[in-house]
Amino acid sequence: MKNILITGGAGFIGSHLCDELINHGYSVRVLDSLISQVHGANAERPEYLNPQVELYVGDVRDKQAVLDALEGIDAVYHFAARVGVGQSMYEVNEYTDVNNRGTAVLLEALIQKPVKRLIVASSMSIYGEGLYTTQSGNVIEDAARPISQLKNSSWELTSNGETLTPIATPETKKPNLASVYALSKYDQEVMSLIFGKAYNIPTVALRFFNVYGTRQALSNPYTGVLAIFASRFLNNKAPIIFEDGEQKRDFVSVKDLVVACRLALEVEEAAYEVFNIGSGNSYTVREIAQKLSNTMGLQHIQPVATGEYRVGDIRHCFGDISKAKQVLGFEPQVKLEDGLDELAAWLEGQVAVDSVEEAKAELSARGLTV
Repeated sequence: MKNILITGGAGFIGSHLCDELINHGYSVRVLDSLISQVHGANAERPEYLNPQVELYVGDVRDKQAVLDALEGIDAVYHFAARVGVGQSMYEVNEYTDVNNRGTAVLLEALIQKPVKRLIVASSMSIYGEGLYTTQSGNVIEDAARPISQLKNSSWELTSNGETLTPIATPETKKPNLASVYALSKYDQEVMSLIFGKAYNIPTVALRFFNVYGTRQALSNPYTGVLAIFASRFLNNKAPIIFEDGEQKRDFVSVKDLVVACRLALEVEEAAYEVFNIGSGNSYTVREIAQKLSNTMGLQHIQPVATGEYRVGDIRHCFGDISKAKQVLGFEPQVKLEDGLDELAAWLEGQVAVDSVEEAKAELSARGLTV
């Protein structure tokens, strides 16, 4: 399998995967529509995209564009998707069209031009709330917070009056879909696995946790949280955090994540499996904001917690990555401090249009914040 197609491959994660694959002897083609929210108005080939990449500019919903891009291809990474929990709750048609129908178009094209492996980017968002335990050690899979609790700014999850303790979430936890984005990613994952088994195309689904690193779209207010914080810092503004900022997440370097993506291509035993891809560590959102401010030398700018809840958000979710370690041989190498140092160095040469407050106003106007 030497000729690889990456849908959505001109973006943040996809471009890093291009580098990883090319450095390991693969030939890479990218199909990307270069949407303005990610690449800016009048977008052209990104400067950071590896010069060895063959770029096809086209939409994954255009079957002919997909068929053209599949010519001579041995394996496909399907990364093309609209990304953002909050935006998905009011751009329902767009997210469903790109993520769900785009995947369907790709799968139909693969009937005509089959490949030897299909790897689809899924998301930790499909879990909803992560896994919890009671003080007596009972595991709770379906923990949730009623809206009445959130209106009282009571953030932690409880059961029978007892505060629950979050623990690492494995792939065996049943999905609990809390947003249109989460639903669309789950559909991408399940459709691809069903299709792969039916047509004998070994398929792998990778559930990405919070990915950070260079090349993130800093002017996109619906991108990863570290990029959103960076955009605020570059404009000398405080990061805005929902709830109290004590939500726990797993933050994984894009450099580690693309190694896992390559292993999903190369490890035969990965076929028809689902894997969490994260760092195996958890940090609070406030902690991450403070670490980035320190790394950028902006200790005087502290995050501001709004005390608001955003519909579709969850409290705690961080990954159990033992399956990826055992089957793929995946071992994260990048320490958070080192990853933030690299990110901060890259940020020194960047300009970001800060649209965070406008995005927040969009959610508020639609009643999507409490």
